[in-house]
Amino acid sequence: MMLCVPAFAEGPQRSSVVVEAERYLNSLNTAQARFLQTAQNGAQLIGTFYLNRPGRLRFEYDDPIEDFVVADGFLIYFYDAELGEQTNALIGMTLADFLLRPDLRLEGEVSVVEVKNKGELLQITLAQSDDPDAGSLTLGFTENPMALKKWRITDSMGAVTEIELFQLKTNIELADNLFIYSNPKRFEEHYND
Repeated sequence: MMLCVPAFAEGPQRSSVVVEAERYLNSLNTAQARFLQTAQNGAQLIGTFYLNRPGRLRFEYDDPIEDFVVADGFLIYFYDAELGEQTNALIGMTLADFLLRPDLRLEGEVSVVEVKNKGELLQITLAQSDDPDAGSLTLGFTENPMALKKWRITDSMGAVTEIELFQLKTNIELADNLFIYSNPKRFEEHYND
């Protein structure tokens, strides 16, 4: 089954599967899952994903990778262990904003570009309504029961990064300190050579 939903579909004309996906995503208060991240070049990383909506998430990679991503409700931090540096941005300036909003809507600022069933998943592709060429986000859900299984980010240059979730646990208690940026190198001693 392949159903294309036009970008202007809002209100009562929206597909029932889009409404169901929106309802499911809004019900995700907290979540924890193992993830497999696959980059455009085929490189893969494994780690643990944490979500505490609204505003907070964390991607923590397994050893030996010490990089991590954390959103604290205002900023999202990207820690690069190799450089020993972090960069940050306002959550609203990143794709993470979509998932972290208190009232997640699959209309308005984002448009549903396509809805299809593929690979045993319901896939909903989204783009920014005012800049559809800036990239897209495709969410993949299992059905019966509905659960977020993966997402694929395609940037404006066509590069694709995919995250697949395993062992998803939802609406569980998570420690607040998971969502605070803390420099892992802060206690290292530095000596002059």
